[in-house]
Amino acid sequence: MAHKVLLLARELGLGGTERQLAETALSLDRAIFEPHVGCFAPGGFRARELRDAGVPILELDMRSFVSPSLIASARRLGRYLADQRIELVHAFDVPADLFAVPAARFYRAPAVLASQRASRALTPGTTRRLLRLTDRLAHAIVVNSRAVARELVSEEGVPEAKIRLVYNGVDTMRFRREGERAEVPPGVVIGVVCALRPEKDLLTLIEAFKRVRPQHPEARLVVVGSGPMQAALEAAASGHCHFYPAAADVAPWLRAIDIFVLPSLSEALSNSLMEAMACGCCPVASNVGGNPELVTEGENGCLFPAGDPAALAERLAKLLHDPHRRRDMARNAEQRMHTHFTTQSAAKRMGEVYCEFL
Repeated sequence: MAHKVLLLARELGLGGTERQLAETALSLDRAIFEPHVGCFAPGGFRARELRDAGVPILELDMRSFVSPSLIASARRLGRYLADQRIELVHAFDVPADLFAVPAARFYRAPAVLASQRASRALTPGTTRRLLRLTDRLAHAIVVNSRAVARELVSEEGVPEAKIRLVYNGVDTMRFRREGERAEVPPGVVIGVVCALRPEKDLLTLIEAFKRVRPQHPEARLVVVGSGPMQAALEAAASGHCHFYPAAADVAPWLRAIDIFVLPSLSEALSNSLMEAMACGCCPVASNVGGNPELVTEGENGCLFPAGDPAALAERLAKLLHDPHRRRDMARNAEQRMHTHFTTQSAAKRMGEVYCEFL
C-alpha cells in the first residue's frame, strides 16, 4: 500500500514555492506514495491542476494566526491526519512551517518535515524567532540550496544532520529553447524576468547596461515583471529599457532573451534563473546564495559581485563582443538544466527523503 503524505503551503496560486509543491505532488512515484495537499485558502489554479490529477486537497480556511480560525484549522488538520492515516507531513513555506509543524507534532503525525526555501535573513524578527522553534520540532528541514543549508547551520544553530538538500526542478517540457517566442525589439536582448522588488537590485542592471550601450548599440534591455520598484526603474532607465508587465507564461519571454541577468542581492535557488537556463539563455548572475550552484563561471555562464555595476558591465561587454562564447555557454546552461534539474529528478530526490522518515 502506498504511503500517504500531506504537502502544505499557504495557497495554491502563482509563486515558485506553490509550483514546486504542485510539481512534487504530481511527480511522486504513485507506486510508493499517495500525495495529499493542504492549503490555508481555497482556490488557485494549482488546486485545479492537482484535482484534475486526482490529488485530494485539504482546505483549512485559516485566515490569520491571531483569529479563532487558527484553532479550528488545527483541529481540522488533526482530524484529517487521523481519518486519512497520513504518515508524513511536509510544510513547504514559512506560514505552513509555523502552523503545520507544531500542529502535526501535537496530533502525533509519524513524520513532520519543514522547509526553508529562501534566505532566513529575509524573514522579520518575530517570525524568525518562531521559525527557530519549528526548526527544533521538525524531524528534518528540507532546503533547496547548499547556501541555505550553510545559513541554517551557521546562523540559526540547526544541526547539520537535520538538513536535507532537494534542489528545485524545472519542467523541461515547458522550459526549453524550442517554442513560441515573445516579440521584442531586434538586436541582442539582455533581459530579466522577475518581480520588481528591491532585493532583485535591477538598478545595478540598468546602470551596467548604460555603460555598455555606447559601444554596443545593437544591445537591447528588456525587463518583464511587475512590482513596487517599477516607477523607480523606469525613471533610472531614461528610455533605454523596454518594460513589459508580468506574464503568466514566461517561457516565450525567456526564449526571446539572449543574455539573462539576475542581479539579486539575495537568492536561495532561483526558479527564474533555472528556467532561463533551460530555455537556452546565457546566464549572468550575482555571486550570492545558490546562484553559484547553478552557474559555473566561464562554463555555462558568468558570475559577478552583487551590487557592482562595473563588474556586471564588464561581463556583458565580453559576451556582446564574443557571440560564439555566449552561445556555447547558453548551450551548456540548457544541457545542465535538462540533465540535472528536472522535475522528475527533484521528485525522485524528495521521495528518497520521505522514504528515509517512513
